[in-house]
Amino acid sequence: MDASNYRRVPVGVVAPRDAEDVAAALRVCAEAGVPVVPRGGGTSIAGQATGTGVVLDLTRHMNALVSVDPAARTAVVQPGLVLDRLRDAVRSYGLTFGPDPSTHSRCTLGGMIGNNACGAHSVAWGTTADNVAELAVTAYGGAAHRIGTGWSGAPKGLRELVDGNLALLRTGMGGGFSRRISGYGGLDALLPERGVQLARAFCGSEGTLGVVTEAVVRLVEAPRAPVLAVLGYADESAAADAAAGLLPYRPLTVEGMAEDLVRGAAGLPRGRAWLFVEMWDEAAARELVRGADALDAVVVTDPEGRRALWRIREDAAGTATRLPGGEMAWPGWEDCAVPPARLGAYLREFRALLAAHGLRGSPYGHFGEGCVHVRIDFDLVSAAGVARFRAFSGELADLVVAHGGSLSGEHGDGQARAELLPRMYGPEVIRLFGAYKDVWDPAGGMNPGMLVRPARIDENLRFAVLPATPFAGEVARCVGVAKCRTTDAGGGPGVMCPSYRATGEERHSTRGRARLLHEMLAGEIVRDGWRSAEVAEALDLCLGCKGCLSDCPVGVDMATYKSQFLHHHWAGRVRPLAHYALGGLPAWLRLITALRMARVANTAARLLPIPGLTRHRALPALAPEPFTRSLSGPQHPPAPPGGTPGRSRGEIEARGLGRSPSSVTLWPDTFTEYLAPEAGRAAVRVLQAAGLTVTGPRGGTVCCALTYISTGRLDRARKVLHRTLTAIGDVPAPVVVLEPSCAAALRTDLPALLPDDPRAARLAAAVRTFAEALEEYAPDWRPPRLDRAVAGQTHCHQHAVLGDAADRRLRERAGLVGELSGGCCGLAGNFGFEPGHHEVSVACAEEQLLPALRAAGPDALVQADGFSCRTQIAQLGGVRARHLAELLAEGLTADL
Repeated sequence: MDASNYRRVPVGVVAPRDAEDVAAALRVCAEAGVPVVPRGGGTSIAGQATGTGVVLDLTRHMNALVSVDPAARTAVVQPGLVLDRLRDAVRSYGLTFGPDPSTHSRCTLGGMIGNNACGAHSVAWGTTADNVAELAVTAYGGAAHRIGTGWSGAPKGLRELVDGNLALLRTGMGGGFSRRISGYGGLDALLPERGVQLARAFCGSEGTLGVVTEAVVRLVEAPRAPVLAVLGYADESAAADAAAGLLPYRPLTVEGMAEDLVRGAAGLPRGRAWLFVEMWDEAAARELVRGADALDAVVVTDPEGRRALWRIREDAAGTATRLPGGEMAWPGWEDCAVPPARLGAYLREFRALLAAHGLRGSPYGHFGEGCVHVRIDFDLVSAAGVARFRAFSGELADLVVAHGGSLSGEHGDGQARAELLPRMYGPEVIRLFGAYKDVWDPAGGMNPGMLVRPARIDENLRFAVLPATPFAGEVARCVGVAKCRTTDAGGGPGVMCPSYRATGEERHSTRGRARLLHEMLAGEIVRDGWRSAEVAEALDLCLGCKGCLSDCPVGVDMATYKSQFLHHHWAGRVRPLAHYALGGLPAWLRLITALRMARVANTAARLLPIPGLTRHRALPALAPEPFTRSLSGPQHPPAPPGGTPGRSRGEIEARGLGRSPSSVTLWPDTFTEYLAPEAGRAAVRVLQAAGLTVTGPRGGTVCCALTYISTGRLDRARKVLHRTLTAIGDVPAPVVVLEPSCAAALRTDLPALLPDDPRAARLAAAVRTFAEALEEYAPDWRPPRLDRAVAGQTHCHQHAVLGDAADRRLRERAGLVGELSGGCCGLAGNFGFEPGHHEVSVACAEEQLLPALRAAGPDALVQADGFSCRTQIAQLGGVRARHLAELLAEGLTADL
């Protein structure tokens, strides 16, 4: 599978190390009559990166930037090089590669050449074909070609084919429309008056002619301080009609989207549709705003503001997959393009066509070049739904052609549209396309079924093999946009996917795991069902960080899928010892404390190996006394001299914020209770100083069941949660939870596991983080000024589930300067203590956390609210990190 609706099972996968390996594979496959499919990042949305023969994975080894010539503004690249790695490497020269698809953090140069990819900046810098100078190509059977401009390197018979079809190439290809990507749309570049541009004509061939093993690409000057003008319009049609009129201002981008995709994003001007127009500088941006007939506009000059707005656009491929009501929408008609002057009329008719078929979708895209992306809520499972998909596709193809457009504007046709190409080009051009492929690939072994002699658009749909179960629906949610394959989380706030970045293996990405679960449910390739060793192995390195829940554009929740899998995988069997030792941690610690054996247990842990746990790590020591022994009754705040801080009783009760104006319940999570009571005591001090009375749960032992959930002991987790709800009784809101992972479990896992128990939803709604409680219930309290630099780790569950905006504001008010590391610390609860995980755990910490600690000044404070994060920092970083509550409590002492 790729990022399309299609699935085809290959014979095997080869990861060649160099061009010689590619040639050897192509010779062997030609001798055996086995097809070959070259593949980059697998982000294609039309099915062209799927295949039934041998797939060449060009990302594993052939991913180098060979050389850069800044003076000539060229670079030599291998096909598996990710676009962002090229852009990072040439940034210091003031250069960039012009085409920039929204998947720039994981798409490869080879894939971009195969699809003739474009991206947001094609208004200024053109398509990939416009930016390729030379290609090294290996054909089926192993023959090597070096092609550029002129006939040198051309396969035998190509020149004669062109000479015999000059009239057709001049009149039948559809004119000079810039986004004519469909079919072999660049074939007219071989005309003599166009300089016989062999490399340009090869771009967009979707792996059907040969395998690119090296490319010389052109670079362009990068704007030094680009400025984003966002123009608001009354509706989508107005924005589309206005786009072509902005082109004389020479913009870098003209991107469009409407309110049904944006859904309340902040920072946008008034309107119900918007054009994002990037200009070289502020003066140009303001000139454009003055000349544009927009309802409203904003000009964004600061880099962070621009990045925040561009993230809305770049995540649109995933965001558009989920409709406002939560329903899924699918690719298939992702990138049709019409001449920009026709865009408004086309979109109006497109919306009408959707309505006529009872379908929904949210168009967006490169309005400056008339290219529209949309995902549509097709029913691709039932026979009636598939028939409607087919009928709609034919009518839409006719609509695009009627407006002088191209079925594909940048992503290629693949299986999704190739069957419909005769409607765009006519029979003579289609016959010429077939002859062109046959010159390059006479045996027909390169990616058959694409572009010429294509498969039907409703064959090989990936949903057909799945059972009709809720879990299958969740697994199918992964649309393959592969944001989880981003290899560098350091440039942004993301967490997903730490294990992929540590290993570089597709099976350890969120997408790879989702695809394996897909195959497990299908039962054709992975035939052991829930007992599958392949799936268990891939999921073993999932840290359960939940980064995919927030960072994946469609909200794939691999931590929950892993729990479900482990629940079924070990049902009725003896589990790994770690599942009992660490999965049952709350019960073990409660027993040890009840027997007053903390000191004995600590000594045993130091001297004896613990069965089922790694020997690379020391176990954290149990505290001599649990936290709740110091929380036996309500902890009242001292009477402040100037009256009670925070909100009044009437305001609190009127807004439904709590049962009393100044009372909070502090949740004694397992980590705070038995391992880090100092964090709990500090929190009590700070909450009291803020004028809040602090109590513990009245019903005795409570637990969020996190350790049972993470090890897939879901039946046990439900029993623990039922017992907790019974013990806690009426929820004394708010419930302050210091440990982010426990707060996340109570907010999301609790109501998911007990959906029919109304108490679960009430408790989930009552949960507050430490910072949220202070902000909401003591808004006028002023924290002590620490005025220090801070480093450390934002807990991955806080990033993914809870959010850290309140924490950031609290740190700012306390004078803590600096950012906490993103990513994942790598310990991740039980993960880092399980055998076989130590290297990955350390690699995750080395990505962001440990470098940030080493770069911090000697006076910097180290903060980590998660107990796992603090443990990882102590064991690998050699410093003691503290909960934010501890830092503030120490500040209170200093103030005295």
